[in-house]
Amino acid sequence: MPSDDLHVDDETLALLALGERVGTPGDLDHVASCPQCADEVQALHGVADLARESGPEPHLVAPGPQVWDRVAAELGLGERAHAAARGGPVTGAPDAATSDPDDDPLPAARDDTFPPSPGGQVDGSSRGEPDGPSATVTPLASRRRARPARIAIAAAVGLVVGGAGATAYLERPDPSTVLASAVLEPLPGWSETGTAQVRTAPDGTRSLVVDLDEAPQGEGFLEVWLLRPDVSGLVSLGTLDGTSGTFALPPGLDLAEYPVVDVSDEPLDGEPAHSGVSVVRGALDA
Repeated sequence: MPSDDLHVDDETLALLALGERVGTPGDLDHVASCPQCADEVQALHGVADLARESGPEPHLVAPGPQVWDRVAAELGLGERAHAAARGGPVTGAPDAATSDPDDDPLPAARDDTFPPSPGGQVDGSSRGEPDGPSATVTPLASRRRARPARIAIAAAVGLVVGGAGATAYLERPDPSTVLASAVLEPLPGWSETGTAQVRTAPDGTRSLVVDLDEAPQGEGFLEVWLLRPDVSGLVSLGTLDGTSGTFALPPGLDLAEYPVVDVSDEPLDGEPAHSGVSVVRGALDA
């Protein structure tokens, strides 16, 4: 059990702040009775709560043991943190290989040290030394070590929770709504297929999302168009780079007038008009 002059180590306090079941019964009793350690746990708990409140409810995925091993190794947390991160029991003293020298309790008194006299002075006569000027014994201050690791542990808490928030953000569903879709069929001489969707964002803006099953092996570049059913008019939306692309629709464009999605193979001749060589085409069904 920790003495009055020795507090619970940073690693255990940080894990307790995260709600982990760690520490010896002596550690837990000390935290319950020590305002300084209790404040440390509360402060780190606040860091974790603040990080969790900064984003949507995360969809947490438990990392593998090798991830915790790397985190513990980077922060020099020792085997206690390794065992706690893996969900195993944490008992005993900190790992001697990673403990700071200042973590050790006061060294035991050697047999040849001078015992203090009742008056608080060092008595040399107990060793047969001649009497001489005596020195007042000044009690040592608490060996509570500075906590540079607290910053690193708090940062690690923020990174772990923040990483979960970032994962949740990436997994949020697309807020846009599908207004219309089309199946893109190959035209003569081509074998590629694909799909197209018209989506509207929460702010009302519309876009066309084009996905091809494979990249056409044309001689130039691919361009996306909206056509009238009789091909008497067309609107260029932009160049398709690769097999997928999203294109903003001009405000006020009537999809009932231009319902046909067309992807063409355009030569590098600087001519903005349609080449007349269409790769895939399909009509939007609202």
